[in-house]
This record gives sequence, structure tokens and C-alpha cells, in this order.
Amino acid sequence: KPGEHKRSKEPSSLPCMHLAVVACGDRLEETLIMLKSAVLFSNRRLCFHIFAEDSLKPEFEKKLKEWPSSYTKKFEYNIYPITFSVGNAQEWKKLFKPCAAQRLFLPVILKDVDSLLYVDTDVLFLRPIDDIWHILKEFNSTQLAAMAPEHEIPKIGWYSRFARHPYYGTTGVNSGVMLMNLTRIRNTQFKNSMIPSGLTWEEMLYPLYQKYKNYITWGDQDLLNIIFYFNPECLYVFPCQWNYRPDHCMYGSNCKGAEEEGVSILHGNRGVYHDDKQPTFKALYEVIRDFPFEDNLFQSLYYPLQSKFLDTVHTLCGRIPQVFLKQIEKTMKKVYENRVIVYLGANHRY
Repeated sequence: KPGEHKRSKEPSSLPCMHLAVVACGDRLEETLIMLKSAVLFSNRRLCFHIFAEDSLKPEFEKKLKEWPSSYTKKFEYNIYPITFSVGNAQEWKKLFKPCAAQRLFLPVILKDVDSLLYVDTDVLFLRPIDDIWHILKEFNSTQLAAMAPEHEIPKIGWYSRFARHPYYGTTGVNSGVMLMNLTRIRNTQFKNSMIPSGLTWEEMLYPLYQKYKNYITWGDQDLLNIIFYFNPECLYVFPCQWNYRPDHCMYGSNCKGAEEEGVSILHGNRGVYHDDKQPTFKALYEVIRDFPFEDNLFQSLYYPLQSKFLDTVHTLCGRIPQVFLKQIEKTMKKVYENRVIVYLGANHRY
């Protein structure tokens, strides 16, 4: 059995939304806060697939058990060891960040899962996962994964300036938030730069890595860019507010979708939750980390966030607080309304 199975007590009628994450090294707290943000706001039940080093497994189990039952009943989880099905496990493990390449093997390992959302540990949900899950229904017949662009402006994008390998589109894509239709991935023959005929996902991974390993900087993300360069019809590109990173505001605001709708998913890459370079990102992380589960969302999450943001106005990201606050405020109103309606309904006896 690859993972321990924990079942929630009240499965809802809808099938659950699958969320996968890979946690190694010192990423325990970050991963738990990402999962917390998912549970705080989601409507449908969640199935978490946590890939972790053996030493982290008891820690995850202990911490998740401490969450109040009103939240633990909203999800079930499996914890899996880190495994790579093809090629040299040590090489894969060291590619870019520890264990990050594990995400490439999800279609092979999670054979019974049809679709899932993969996220990096440094991601925070500012609205229900249900909303990004709906994007799966927008896939056309050839699309089997969805990611956001790596950058909005080619002239300051990393891939467009420095990449020494093929990449998707004009700026490449960022794999920190990735929707995957695993069934389609398993059933597709992918075009590639190695043989004229197609290869399955699993057949392609190791030869592709061997061919490009001296040219890639961002590990598994670069491999995904190479795959979708050769198979562009397989990728759905979603807008930047679903994978909002420091790059979207540290040179001035360049994510139009976030300006209009607010940030939907925050991605604090570059370690910004843990240093003082981007205090707006750190403020969101700390407020969700410190939020006591059962408290009032406005009092214990939104208002502290607003006051923390006042201290960040000296930064370019801090000058656009509405971008960070708009979506989370909308989300909280919905959660609050749902709870009040449910509460009144439960007490409405005549």
C-alpha cells in the first residue's frame, strides 16, 4: 500500500477534488498552511495526496489530527513515500529542489485518480479550490493540463531571456499550480524531439531529462515546458491571478487579471514568506498561519491582514493592496453567508 488512508466521516454526494503536494526538507509548516487555506475556503470535500519524506509523515499525521473536527470532516488524505518509476531515483531527487520532480510521476503513481490539482508547498488559496477545479470542464478534446504563464512581459521574462532549451509559448509556463487530467495524460502519445513516433508520458520522462539535463535550470518545470513546446495543443493556459508570484508586482503591477478580480492563488516563490523582501506575501502567509480555525474570519483574518498591509506600502507590491485583498474579501463574505444560513437553518425549528 503506497499510503496510509484516512477517511472523512461525512463524505458528500459529489466526488472529492484531488489536491497533490510534494513536501521535503523544511517544508512541513508551509505545506500545512497551504492545506489549511484549501480547507478554510473550499465547498466540496477534498482528497489530499501528500508526497513526503518518511521523517515528515508522523509530523503531518500529528498536526492534521489537531485540526478541529468541523474542518477535518471536509477532507481525507493519503501520505506517500517519494518514488520515481523510471531512471535514476537519486538524479530525480536532486533535480532543482529536493523531490520536486515527484510531480512528473503523479500520472503513473495515482493510477485511480482521474484529475488533480498539483501545487507547490508555497501556495496559498484565497478562494475555493472549487473555482479552479471548474477549469477542467473548459478543456477541449486535446488539452490535458493547465498552467499559468511564467511571465506576462516577454522582455523581462526568464525563459525569453535566458532559456537554452525549448519552452512553451513566448514566456514559458510556471508549474507551481498545475491542473492535470491524469487519465488523458496516461492515454496520450506525446510528440517529442527524440523519435518520430509518439511516446507515452512515462516513456518520455527519462530520455527527455537525459537529453536536456545540461541545459535546464528550473528542473521539472523546464521539462514540462519542453513537453508542451512539442505538444502545445495539450495545454490550457489560465490567467496569472491563479498563480500570482512576486514577479507580478515587484517590477510594477503586470497581472491584469489580478488587478480586475484580485489574486485567486498566491504563490510565494523565492522564499518570500520567510524573509522581508516582499512583506505583502509574508503578511498573507502569517495571517493564515495564525488564524484560529473556529474564529470569525473577518475579525481574526481579514482585519489583521488589512493592518499588516499598512506596513508594506513602501514596496511596489504593497502599493496595490486591493489586488491581494479583493478576492479574499469576496471569498470570506461567501463563507460567512454560508455559515450564517446553515446556522440559522439548523436552529430554525417551529
